[in-house]
Amino acid sequence: MERSSLQFARYVLGLSWIYHGFFPKLLTIAPLEQAMTGTLGFSNEVSQWITRGAGVGEILFGVLLITFYQNKAILILNKIALLVLCAFVAVQLPQVLIEAFNPITTNFSLLALSYILLKNRQTV
Repeated sequence: MERSSLQFARYVLGLSWIYHGFFPKLLTIAPLEQAMTGTLGFSNEVSQWITRGAGVGEILFGVLLITFYQNKAILILNKIALLVLCAFVAVQLPQVLIEAFNPITTNFSLLALSYILLKNRQTV
């Protein structure tokens, strides 16, 4: 695969994590993010801290992915995280799965990019 295509996959994947960590979790807490953490039974204040902590973690993971995109363990961890997050939504708020830009379309597209990077990591 062309190097530019792999770089594109690398940045789309990493920047997706950064975007989803920053805008709906740190810049402002999106109502859907609040609803998802709210299903865990914590108070509103604790749910906000969990959401913000998740945002920081997602930003750090996005930077890690961009930096170490050839690392097999990070790419596998990315795939696991995307599947677990999708499963969490499916269990906690299944109605979200039929909304526009839902975790199925978003996460599985990112899983495809992860597969491409994993498959081609030795050629980069």
